[in-house]
Amino acid sequence: MSFKEKIQQDLIEALKAKKELKTSVLRMLLASILNKEKDKRYKLKENQDTLLTDEEILEVVSLEAKKRKEAAELYEKGGRSELAAKEKSELEILQKYLPEQLSADEIKKLVIQAVAKSGAKEQKDMGKVMVILMPQVKGRANGNLVSQIVKESLHG
Repeated sequence: MSFKEKIQQDLIEALKAKKELKTSVLRMLLASILNKEKDKRYKLKENQDTLLTDEEILEVVSLEAKKRKEAAELYEKGGRSELAAKEKSELEILQKYLPEQLSADEIKKLVIQAVAKSGAKEQKDMGKVMVILMPQVKGRANGNLVSQIVKESLHG
């Protein structure tokens, strides 16, 4: 069963169980996947269905989760706790489709290895470290957190 089929199966189960929030989130996620497939088809100039790989679908899920997280933070800053709570509930549903997130300590270990491998010494060498690091943490860590840890390790 592909990743997309799993999401579709979960949507059917949510519909049958009358879980409105989960149904809404999964419909939105499938719509985002469909849009990404259309973009891919357009870029490749192909007429037949162009399906996304599981890795590409994972990117869509990560992007949607990131949107929910950022929206929740903004709503909290704006004093709209009820809207923030809704965004957090949606985020919880999406996180079930994401791989386990790396802890800060695990990221630091990977950063140390990447710094050693790249020979980076200064802040300006950050790009060399990120090129090595990002494929290892893709979908498993927040990019902002990763870059922050890299900056700290190169700063001193």
